[in-house]
Amino acid sequence: MIRQHALTLPRPSTRTDHLGFFRYGRVNDDTMVVTNDAGEYVLLSDTDFDLLLRDELPEGHPKLPALRAKGVLKVGLDVHGMAGKIRRKRFYVDYGPHLHVLITTLRCNQSCKYCHASRTDMDRVDTDMSEDVLYKAVEMAFQSTSPYICFEYTGGEPTVNMDAIKKSVAYATELNKRYGKIVDHSVVTNMTWMNEENANWLIDHGVLVCTSLDGPKELHDWNRAWARRASNFNGEMPDNSSAYDSVVHWIQWFNQRYIERGKDPGLWHVDALMTTTRKSLGMYRELVDQYIELGCRNVKIRPLNPYGFATKTWRVIGYTMDEYLEFYENVLDYIIELNLQGVEVQEGTAAIFLKKMFTPDDPNYVDIRNPIGSGTGQIAYYVDGNVYPSDEGRMLAGMGNGFFHLGTLGESSYHDLVRHPTVKSLVVASLLDTLPACSTCWNMPWCGVRPINNFMESGDLFAQRPNTPKCKEHMAIAKLLLDRLANDADGKVEMIFRRWIINRSRDEDSPDQGA
Repeated sequence: MIRQHALTLPRPSTRTDHLGFFRYGRVNDDTMVVTNDAGEYVLLSDTDFDLLLRDELPEGHPKLPALRAKGVLKVGLDVHGMAGKIRRKRFYVDYGPHLHVLITTLRCNQSCKYCHASRTDMDRVDTDMSEDVLYKAVEMAFQSTSPYICFEYTGGEPTVNMDAIKKSVAYATELNKRYGKIVDHSVVTNMTWMNEENANWLIDHGVLVCTSLDGPKELHDWNRAWARRASNFNGEMPDNSSAYDSVVHWIQWFNQRYIERGKDPGLWHVDALMTTTRKSLGMYRELVDQYIELGCRNVKIRPLNPYGFATKTWRVIGYTMDEYLEFYENVLDYIIELNLQGVEVQEGTAAIFLKKMFTPDDPNYVDIRNPIGSGTGQIAYYVDGNVYPSDEGRMLAGMGNGFFHLGTLGESSYHDLVRHPTVKSLVVASLLDTLPACSTCWNMPWCGVRPINNFMESGDLFAQRPNTPKCKEHMAIAKLLLDRLANDADGKVEMIFRRWIINRSRDEDSPDQGA
């Protein structure tokens, strides 16, 4: 016989007439957070939260001014002012894609354990982007309604086809005389095919440089193996050098040249990204120390994309999300500890969330925004002229699934691409305001879901979001930041966090432009 048991849950005493619109959730055992659509928040003790719901917070309570100013209480609510805040926060929905990813070649001299990009051997010049495709991609980028355009060159190893980067920069400069946009160029390179001629050209033309540094030598070289040992370098490094040796050499070389040219190192430096593998988990201190030793002020921790790996490979490099989040918390706390000792370094993903939390603006990071930037904030141009809503879309095509193909350069117009049904589907699947569970989540103003990742993991653009790795990651990061703020008795942690969100334009310190 089945016995039925009644479960009784306490229901807080609530009056609603005095409340505005807000979302709420638990940060830790004794702290709640309330958030509004503009990304503003207030931390409350459990007692104060109960008093808020019952309309019993006494006049003079220190939290009342913030609760009123942020629309949690109806008294004093400026509806038009709140609408203006939300409009400012979502400014990017008025613009077209600003990030234009050009895959200049599939050739690469490395075979990284976690790489999803389609790569070919170094002699496969047939996998380079042609001049015709290159020029059409640049022309397409300028059709965007965004006043700001960033060309990102990736691969393969993009510096293998350095001629394409040079032609793209020159053609974009010429076209911009007509369009008058703010234009940046960025190359994502493994630094092992760099030489001084190309490095000087990149500096001369203000091309931003981003590389991969996974940690100390043992870790980096294990993650990022050679594809062909006979042709690793472009004539600048000793034959017995490792990938780590090359990356460290060129990070130091670039950063020193920026200083020698009188550039502010806070604005002009090599940015580095790390990808976390199982071997990284116990080396968080060594990882951060390595970045600091090289003068890198931003440590951006990234998990693996858990798809496309053979089971045997995943057993070697993979981990659970809980293991990753423990690693992330260790990194974040170590970085906070170093800042308290006077060392200026930040964690990159935390800085993105903090900008959403502390400022009236959104950093417009295309992978963490509402809706997602795929097709609306970025477009990726493959070597053959096929166009995808993001780099992940083209990677999926490289794995044999062209589901996210938007069109072809020379055949598709700008409107064909950005109004493509696939782009609309990606928007619908990532508009947090309308998604069950997301629309009522306290983290909604700061979060972003990634439908292409959902599709690659489950075959569903929407997926069961609370069970997806990205949802767990974003919730955990937001909670960690709020928890550290809630326990920040002397305000020192908040001062550190606010330092991480200071934005300065490179226009203040613009580079010399080569002929």
